[in-house]
Amino acid sequence: MDWEVVIGLETHAQLSTVSKIFSGASTAFGAAPNTQACAVDIALPGVLPVVNRGAVERAIRFGLAVGATINPVSVFARKNYFYPDLPKGYQISQYEVPVVQGGGVDIQSPARGPLRVRLTRAHLEEDAGKSLHEDYHGMTGIDLNRAGTPLLEIVTEPDMRSAAEAVAYAKALHALVRWIGICDGNMQEGSFRCDANVSVRRPGAPLGTRCEVKNLNSFRFLEQAIDFEVRRQVALLEDGRSVVQETRLYDPERGQTRSMRSKEDAQDYRYFPDPDLPPLAIDEAWIARVRAAMPELPDAMRERLERDYRLPAYDAAMLTQSREMAAYFEDAVRAFSGEPKTVANWMLGEVSAALNKAEIEIAAAPVGSTALAALLRQVEAGAISHKQARAMFDEMWSNVSVQLTGLSLEAAVGRLSAIIEEKGLRQISDEGAIEKLVDDVLAAHPSIVAEFRAGKEKAFNALVGKAMAATKGKANPAQVNAILRRRLGA
Repeated sequence: MDWEVVIGLETHAQLSTVSKIFSGASTAFGAAPNTQACAVDIALPGVLPVVNRGAVERAIRFGLAVGATINPVSVFARKNYFYPDLPKGYQISQYEVPVVQGGGVDIQSPARGPLRVRLTRAHLEEDAGKSLHEDYHGMTGIDLNRAGTPLLEIVTEPDMRSAAEAVAYAKALHALVRWIGICDGNMQEGSFRCDANVSVRRPGAPLGTRCEVKNLNSFRFLEQAIDFEVRRQVALLEDGRSVVQETRLYDPERGQTRSMRSKEDAQDYRYFPDPDLPPLAIDEAWIARVRAAMPELPDAMRERLERDYRLPAYDAAMLTQSREMAAYFEDAVRAFSGEPKTVANWMLGEVSAALNKAEIEIAAAPVGSTALAALLRQVEAGAISHKQARAMFDEMWSNVSVQLTGLSLEAAVGRLSAIIEEKGLRQISDEGAIEKLVDDVLAAHPSIVAEFRAGKEKAFNALVGKAMAATKGKANPAQVNAILRRRLGA
């Protein structure tokens, strides 16, 4: 290519505390405007901020997860700028000495293979309020409920070279913050949103002028915004014009970015230490306590699933997309006590398809891990065929009366066995009965038998179909196949 794309991302992850970063006001989503903004949030005279310990611990947890340095002392600063939804006239943030420094996130680049995206820092800060334009004719409403909401801003080095790499990084980061429990990742509610810094240059040249595209709250919009911005900047440069450093917004309806304001540099914000907040001290004992409470991280779990359950790398990667998915798998394996690969196949097949169709997460799946294990036990015991099991799974998913919710494994197995009897689904596995069935089918269809003996393998499948049809699908298909081949001398 004549141009090289250079991308860095700034991601705002809303921390999962119940109260704000410097006050006791609630962070719950969906409250009526300005009902969750206390005196500290709206900067009434004489109020003092107090740091939320839970927000700091979540920042430490993130730093440990990405292999970063946790600074023993970090500083809160005032970032000064005017905006109608910023009641103090400044934002409390961190700049020169953040709580988390360095680290990285590993991704799989579609073009470059395994890639580590380096992190510059992750710093704590408060969110601003929200300007509401849609509900007012010719006016703007200000909702300060979000003011003071705790954020961890995660800043990368300019290591990405395509929109696809930026999306891969954003998805990996999104999965990680959810995995370690510091952010719910709800992009529709603004809990996880990205700003993309995009520039282009000739290969090997110094970095070009960057433009920042703000508040991208979906992976699709992130990719589209970057692709458009790259085309826009290349067109400007090839036309002999210059790229202006600015902040832009993405309009998904038009599929293009538009100018919002000129882009400030750090000196424009006049950072200085907040006089109301002493330096934040984090000792080794605190870090050790957070480390001890950390969950097993995705990479470590992927390796363990491959090793302990003999799963292919692809299966292990798919099953560790979320902690909930991984926990479901391990719970089902323990309850099933059969081959782990069988459970993995069902989770990546029937379970994932049902989740995608219903557009829900696995935590909300109507068929729990115990119910799935009970179903697989019926298949393993020969009570029902794989085909019948898939039909039973569909009914368990959609029919609350057969979902086995809240039952122990033994109770679920017993209840499912009773349902199979009630519906007349129990598989015929008696050797003598199936031998007689096969003999009857061979006697009734001599022409198909002749075709098979003449070398037509498809004729064998036809005979299997006849045998299964005679029992309305209840015969054990593996036994039917084996006995048919034995009878035919195949």
